[in-house]
Amino acid sequence: MHEGLLCSPLRDSSNESGATDAVALSMSIGEIEDPEVKGKKKRGRPGKQAANKKPRKSPAEKGVGVARGRGKANGVAQHNGDGGDPVTLFEVVKLGKSAMQSVVDEWIESYKQDRDLALLDLINFFIQCSGCKGTVRIEMFRNMQNAEIIRKMTEEFDEDSGDYPLTMPGPLWKKFRYNFCEFISVLIRQCQYSIIYDEYMMDTVISLLTGLSDSQVRAFRHTSTLAAMKLMTALVNVALNLSIHQDNTQRQYEAERNKIAGKRANDKLELLLQKRKELQENQDEIENMMNSIFKGIFVHRYRDAIAEIRAICIEEIGVWMKMYSDAFLNDSYLKYVGWTLHDRQGEVRLKCLKALQNLYTNRELFPKLELFTNRFKDRIVSMTLDKEYDVAVEAIRLVTLILQGSEDALSNEDCENVYHLVYSAHRPVAVAAGEFLHRKLFSRHDPQAEEALAKRRGRSSPNGNLIRMLVLFFLESELHEHAAYLVDSLWESSQELLKDWECMTELLTEEPVQGEEVLSDRQESALIELMVCTIRQAAEAHPPVGRGTGKRVLTAKERKTQIDDKNKLTEHFIMTLPMLLSKYQADSEKVANLLQIPQFFDLDVYSAGRMEKHLDALLKQIRLVVEKHIEMDVLEACSKTYSILCSEEYTIMNRVDIARSQLIDEMTDRFAHSVEGLLQEAEEADDDDIYNVLSTLKRLTAFHNAHDLTRWDLFGNCYRLLKAGIEQGSMPEQIAVQALQCSHYSVLWQLVKITEGAPSKDDLVALRRVVKSFLAVCQQCLSNVNTPVKEQAFMLLCDLLMIFSHQLVTGGRDGLQPLVFNPDMTLQNELLNFVLDHVFVDQDDESQSMEGDEEDEANKIEALHKRRNLLAAFCKLIIFDIVDMHAAADIFKHYMKYYNDYGDIIKETLSKTRQTDKILCAKTLILSLQQLFNELLQDQGPNLDRTSSHVSGIKELARRFALTFGLDQIKTREAVATLHKDGIEFAFKFQNPRGPEFPPINLAFLEVLSEFSSKLIRQDKKTVHSYLEKFMSESMSERREDVWLPLISYRNSLLTGGDEDHMSVTSGSSSKAGSVRSKKGRPPVHKKRIEEESSVEGSWMLRNDTLQTPGALQTPQLTSTVLRENRPAEHMPDPDSEPGSENDFVHKRGLMEDDAEPIFEDVMMSSRGQLEDMNEEFEDTMVIDLPPSRNRRERAELRPDFFDSAAMIEDESGFSMPMF
Repeated sequence: MHEGLLCSPLRDSSNESGATDAVALSMSIGEIEDPEVKGKKKRGRPGKQAANKKPRKSPAEKGVGVARGRGKANGVAQHNGDGGDPVTLFEVVKLGKSAMQSVVDEWIESYKQDRDLALLDLINFFIQCSGCKGTVRIEMFRNMQNAEIIRKMTEEFDEDSGDYPLTMPGPLWKKFRYNFCEFISVLIRQCQYSIIYDEYMMDTVISLLTGLSDSQVRAFRHTSTLAAMKLMTALVNVALNLSIHQDNTQRQYEAERNKIAGKRANDKLELLLQKRKELQENQDEIENMMNSIFKGIFVHRYRDAIAEIRAICIEEIGVWMKMYSDAFLNDSYLKYVGWTLHDRQGEVRLKCLKALQNLYTNRELFPKLELFTNRFKDRIVSMTLDKEYDVAVEAIRLVTLILQGSEDALSNEDCENVYHLVYSAHRPVAVAAGEFLHRKLFSRHDPQAEEALAKRRGRSSPNGNLIRMLVLFFLESELHEHAAYLVDSLWESSQELLKDWECMTELLTEEPVQGEEVLSDRQESALIELMVCTIRQAAEAHPPVGRGTGKRVLTAKERKTQIDDKNKLTEHFIMTLPMLLSKYQADSEKVANLLQIPQFFDLDVYSAGRMEKHLDALLKQIRLVVEKHIEMDVLEACSKTYSILCSEEYTIMNRVDIARSQLIDEMTDRFAHSVEGLLQEAEEADDDDIYNVLSTLKRLTAFHNAHDLTRWDLFGNCYRLLKAGIEQGSMPEQIAVQALQCSHYSVLWQLVKITEGAPSKDDLVALRRVVKSFLAVCQQCLSNVNTPVKEQAFMLLCDLLMIFSHQLVTGGRDGLQPLVFNPDMTLQNELLNFVLDHVFVDQDDESQSMEGDEEDEANKIEALHKRRNLLAAFCKLIIFDIVDMHAAADIFKHYMKYYNDYGDIIKETLSKTRQTDKILCAKTLILSLQQLFNELLQDQGPNLDRTSSHVSGIKELARRFALTFGLDQIKTREAVATLHKDGIEFAFKFQNPRGPEFPPINLAFLEVLSEFSSKLIRQDKKTVHSYLEKFMSESMSERREDVWLPLISYRNSLLTGGDEDHMSVTSGSSSKAGSVRSKKGRPPVHKKRIEEESSVEGSWMLRNDTLQTPGALQTPQLTSTVLRENRPAEHMPDPDSEPGSENDFVHKRGLMEDDAEPIFEDVMMSSRGQLEDMNEEFEDTMVIDLPPSRNRRERAELRPDFFDSAAMIEDESGFSMPMF
């Protein structure tokens, strides 16, 4: 036996620490014979260690085997020169061309011939699977210690890449990971009857993996941990089989022993006793192996700094607990999963939840999980709000499994925490919560009894109580009123309930039977809303807006289900909808919802099923609804229903068109008579006259939105009403608003007719006359005393100017040129003044709004929404060059002050205008700053306090404007230079009346302008400085008083970086990263570019086009333009984060020590609950002890309750430490 032979048993892992030389890869005979070493516990049966040893052959005798172990470099397979076949075990496994069983059988055969060389091949397999270039040679295997070999292999790593096989992308390496795990599993399975008990192969492999798993090199640690965990899983399977065989043997022995003396076979008893003893010894061996892996690798790596390694450990311990629950499903192992639920990485938390799901799926395991459930239930429930959506989904599914196993395990509060997630915008979370809700509230416990009860009550469906419960749940969730979201969440789990439209209509139309409560008005409204949402979901077969990423293509099965559902709901509601409308025709909310149902009908059923009488009934009810209601949502629903039923593709169109025309005829006649009466009576008109006009006008406006009513000439009477209101000034505001809207629809329908046909010149002239007169009326309405009228007129003006702009003639429609309208400066100024007066207004005191009721808050939100629409309408005119861009200066200057309300709109306007004309946009930006500066001069006089908040606000606004120019200075070069040119001219525009020795009045503006200096490239800084000096006298450059500081500061900003352009200069077409580093002293390579820059450098100086500042405009006083934003806390570096490359593969931070606690952090979307302190100083106290078979009851012992807060475990230092 050679001195360096690797044959020592594993050391006790309780003495194992985090050092790399903790577990020896090789141990000399002298060490074995050392008295101190002899005293240690050795694994295995005594007296067998040297029994089957073979003398090693020399390296020369086994050169082929050694060469075979050298065919791998950095994870890339090397092939021999003959046929390119793989020559190493790593290559064979990586390519996966051979069946894994045959690969393992070949290795076992080589092991039987020479186990040292076979083990050397296996050692190199693990080394090469880690991506290491090196190869362990036979001399190293015999003579070097574990730490030396690992250190030597560390030096063989490729320093240029941090990748290794387990992390490399692509299908090849994904397959390799699978083959790697399968190889280990098959290896143990094939060796389970002999080789693993020879006290050599497993000792060597486990020692190697333990040493590698303790390495500072991530690749070694990751690969060896995966191998060790898969090895452990295979051993657990072996242990399970041994336990089964042992129990079978025990039963056979008991049966034979219980026979009478004459029939008992003593030889068979002896054989069974010998077999039982052998199985017992094998089980002890397996226990020792698993203890070595668990204590030497798992307890250290489950809290590794690398999330992937932690995830591997948790995933495998879940497999052990499920596979061999008698041995592993106890508190001693469950605690690791429970603690890791607090892991900071989502993928690790996800593995914990999936491991637990596999356990909770088996109801027989619930008694063993009871203590764990009580201890960690709160954490699992809180994880339903995890910031990682995948984790939240799995947490909800786990809570659902807990609910299925035990109704009492979850409190009402726990359930409510999950209930509200059905309204989540993230669909997988909502669907998982819907499954939980279905299991808790909407699943029938005894379907047959409930069906019998329903029949006795005369109901066709047993779902009545469940639907009532659904309505109550919807009403009780006061924070959410989104019925469509609730229906979508329950759609996958409760389709049968949600599609039971017969039961829903029974509850709505029939009287309650004995034992049923009457639905309240609120409950009826909720049920109708839910019913309409279920109809929409069934007919459209996609989630509501806000859930999902758009409509996906349906499968053939889903398409068939959609068609069937549509036919089912059509056949049902064709008959029941008229009855529902008749019952609820006085309730506007219910009717508005019910009238949405026809849009989901398959209208061919009316003619195919000869159900025209039901169509007539529906049209009759709709007509009654129109005559009874004037609420816009109800009228619009009626109008939309008529529009759908009038589709030309259906044969029922003529019947519906006749009914619609009759209704419109009556309404227009009534409208004409009421208008005549109102105009004749003028100021003497009473409320009835006003109501008659208003009610009829509302109905016609709602119908004119979806129907072409131009043949009834509604524009004439509406125009008369508007003119009378302007001349007399006494028109009710609601009539004026509706008349404006109806006239707008009339104009648009006339335009549609002209664009779709071949219009004559007379048609164009007539429409132009109508548009011109209507624009004039809208412009006059801007000065109306009633705000709703002004806002309506403003919106219609913006819309019409957009529609009848120069874009009308694009796309080959040159014939429509007579219809193009360009607003004059008077109209532009009126629109701008309206925006300044009605959009940029201060809110009421925030303190009052905080203390106000919810209705007041809702009104304020609605008012803000309306103001945003007004601003957006005007900004569109600027973007599309309908209103001059200089008008945007009055918008841009409010960017900071009103950032929270309109910041996104103003920023988008700035971006779009820059795309249209960069230079004009830059001039507009500087103009907005000049306007703010002028306003400040008017308030404070020429002696500005440059430290005041107002000046700081202007500078901050300039800084924000500068940031919008981006990093590509070539694209914005001329625009930025023009901005500086205008700013300099403005600063020196007015001389100080006290004399030339005093600074110009606007000189302080240069301090604002200096915010844009960083956007100038080197050449332009020199040019701008030269331009600045043209305005400066010799005395100015020598002045150093405080009043001249803006000039000094601006000059310095231009001189800084003038010698070397250290900023990035990129072109949009050639820059990928957004910047190109310029090295100091680098000679100019692109001479052509420099010449172009020089040409541009002088070109902007020759521009004479300057913007004229508009006249003084009334604007709100500028109180502060400093943006108050809540900046997120600076993120500390994540200790889990990996460096960009692992050149030396040595982490500067050490791995977790044995006595360190797991790394936890709060990963919840809400700060509910605090994480508890968790100490874990007890790994060395736990030993894997497989459950006793029937003949091993003497080995059974009580294990400590590791979840009990009173349980105390003694650590090595002797201090008692609580578990929690």
